[in-house]
Amino acid sequence: MTRARTLRAAAPGSVGAMTNWRYIALHTVAAAAFIFLLQRYALSASLESSLLWAVVLGGCAAGLAYKQSNR
Repeated sequence: MTRARTLRAAAPGSVGAMTNWRYIALHTVAAAAFIFLLQRYALSASLESSLLWAVVLGGCAAGLAYKQSNR
């Protein structure tokens, strides 16, 4: 009895690699939205300050997600 399906690592440029970019983008947007809402409404910060923190921490989240996806 043989298995018809085998598990393989995603090759660069394949569909599996594209899902990694989707998760990185989702992680970035979720982190940026969370920080923006926290700064703007919970801490009553200015719009400029909230956007700046959202961009910075969104970028950090993207870097972290990228490193985790390449482990």
